[in-house]
Amino acid sequence: MDSARPSRYHPRQGAKDVMLKKRAKYHLGQVVRHRKHPFRGVVFDVDAVFSNSEEWYDAIPEDSRPAKEQPFYHLLAENDQSYYVAYVSEQNLLPDYSGEPVDHPDVPDLFGEFEDGVYPLHFQLN
Repeated sequence: MDSARPSRYHPRQGAKDVMLKKRAKYHLGQVVRHRKHPFRGVVFDVDAVFSNSEEWYDAIPEDSRPAKEQPFYHLLAENDQSYYVAYVSEQNLLPDYSGEPVDHPDVPDLFGEFEDGVYPLHFQLN
């Protein structure tokens, strides 16, 4: 590669370029569960690569930090005690085959009725 050529990466465009080259394993409305921790959730957004703060990333114990160069998922999550929004790397997610809906109170704002293990989008994407 010619070092005099400008990089194709642009901060706002870069993630889009990466997403075009990578495919997210999970899709919007899919129910997933965490590989290590006891929670599950519905995917409502996907980042092509890590897009949270460095402070957030540094708070993860170093021996369990996921690679940044992979899709990260925003989940409407639940466990036995609460509902919350989770940000999880692809490597730490598995499909949830329980067939059970997620009871997070924000699910109806974004998705239609749970059917065949997934939630259809309830809004238009730009």
